[in-house]
Amino acid sequence: QTYPDRFAGAIPLCGVLAGGVPTWNTGLDGAYAFKTLLAQGPPSLQLVNITNPDTNVQVARSFYNQAAASPAGQARIALIAALGDLPGWFDPTAMQPAPTGYMAQEAAQARWESEVDFPFEFQYRAELEQRAGGNPSWNTGVDYTHQLAISSNSAEVKALYQAAGLDLAADLKALNDGLRIAADPTAVAYLKRNISFDGNLNVPVLTMHTTGDGLVVVQNEAAYAAAVEAAGKQDLLRQVFVHRAGHCAFSYAETIVLIQQMIQRLDTGRWDDAALQPSALNGGAQALGDTYNEVGGFFITPPGFTDFHPGPYPRS
Repeated sequence: QTYPDRFAGAIPLCGVLAGGVPTWNTGLDGAYAFKTLLAQGPPSLQLVNITNPDTNVQVARSFYNQAAASPAGQARIALIAALGDLPGWFDPTAMQPAPTGYMAQEAAQARWESEVDFPFEFQYRAELEQRAGGNPSWNTGVDYTHQLAISSNSAEVKALYQAAGLDLAADLKALNDGLRIAADPTAVAYLKRNISFDGNLNVPVLTMHTTGDGLVVVQNEAAYAAAVEAAGKQDLLRQVFVHRAGHCAFSYAETIVLIQQMIQRLDTGRWDDAALQPSALNGGAQALGDTYNEVGGFFITPPGFTDFHPGPYPRS
């Protein structure tokens, strides 16, 4: 987008395609809900304008450890995860929990939160604030009842709250009534420059995302597709999905067949949509053999291309 003349095509893998502002706003929602419901302190947990990031993330983990073992804490962790649409699937070598396996889903979401997302929410944000010259995120005007309603995890949250004997409406009211956070306009402008996607494509773009990514959620793809469609450039975009947990948990073979499809698109000037169907991509990847059907040097797996339609990204 910034230097279109330098590229003939692009293959974003597990991309932060909702853009910087929505991504950090979603992170703030999770941090705000965590502090409101599980971390009232002392010590005080900083959400923005973080002065000691290393200590701050340790404080967050301390509150998490106090909450994670109880049914009430688990239900609230599920609600926090739902606001960011975190997947209920963490381990790419394990089967995805059943659609109503809510306890297993929450356990996976808790790992995404505590092991992966906490540093971004409570620690790395400080570095962003230094570069941006202030806080670029806000939750003023957010209706958290609505945010739960549009989440793919709303049924899980309701079930776990009921099992724990908690009042979900009361917790949502606490979120809606809490002290909100406004952004610094200068910092927002910085984050929009670095970067918000306008969808005005000039070269073919082929994206790939795992369906169980809890760092860069798959709903990023919906946000990007909407931006591209609004710009009238949807013919230049194709998106494929891999049914697997993990961030960028792609095999070499899955990546190779995408490169092959991009080369075909550049050579012919048109997409081969039949070759981009999951069955065709899986066949091409499988034909490369076990050596290439390995994920990051850790494990061998069958290709996982699947038909998938992500829901909307949680925030703007």
